[in-house]
Amino acid sequence: MAVALDGGLTIEPTKERVGVVLAASSGLGLGCADALASVGVRLVICARKRDGVDAAVASLQARGATVFGTTTDVSDPVQLAELFEFVDATFGRLDVLVINAGGPPPGRILELDDDSWHKAFDLTFMSVIRSMRHAVPRMRVNSYGRIVVLGSSNVRQPNPQIALSSALRPGVAGAVKTLAIELAREGITVNMVSPGRIATERVRMLDEHTAKFEGATYESVRARSEGTIPAGHYGMPADVGGLVAFLASEQAGYITGQSILVDGGLVSSLP
Repeated sequence: MAVALDGGLTIEPTKERVGVVLAASSGLGLGCADALASVGVRLVICARKRDGVDAAVASLQARGATVFGTTTDVSDPVQLAELFEFVDATFGRLDVLVINAGGPPPGRILELDDDSWHKAFDLTFMSVIRSMRHAVPRMRVNSYGRIVVLGSSNVRQPNPQIALSSALRPGVAGAVKTLAIELAREGITVNMVSPGRIATERVRMLDEHTAKFEGATYESVRARSEGTIPAGHYGMPADVGGLVAFLASEQAGYITGQSILVDGGLVSSLP
């Protein structure tokens, strides 16, 4: 029986698939984990802080999910390798990988020092490359895999206030497209989901940063931001999670190498 997610999207239940969601203790990562769990994917989730992981695991288990959690800083290559070893020990297979990371700090391009760029590169770009490098051999064992990278709408429309993200995420999109072409005949898809303004702590922090920069209030900045969105409001993590769950399903096997906006119509550029 097909499962209906929030928003009306219907997905066929999985066949005992196993998924990993990075940075999934809250926000977009948790929204994706919840959507995957709702269609039967067994999960390993991670985040940097133990209390956040435990709370997310408890929340998902309360909804009937089979989920295990571990602490991982996705910018650390050693911890990332240990995460995939944990998946091996827990489930012995991997079918779905959702690559997520907390966004790099705000800042304008000429204000940022070399250390900021190096840290952002490890967090935003290399976490993607390393995760894919760990995942693909495991997926090849079963000739099946779904890799979904969470990006940002600044892939299409850079934001000067978040220069680190605006500069690095287009590179991630290039990596997604390149790997998708390489793996297309192997039953493994690679896609990017690029959210716009979603009601998360990250977006609130960015709005507060803008408010401080402008000498305005958070409420006025958010209201102005929502006014630029054709849908008229910020999205919710479930809006992103539903699409990720579909891209992770068998039904989406002919979709690969794409960067799909979830932004309420915010970005007006053509693909």
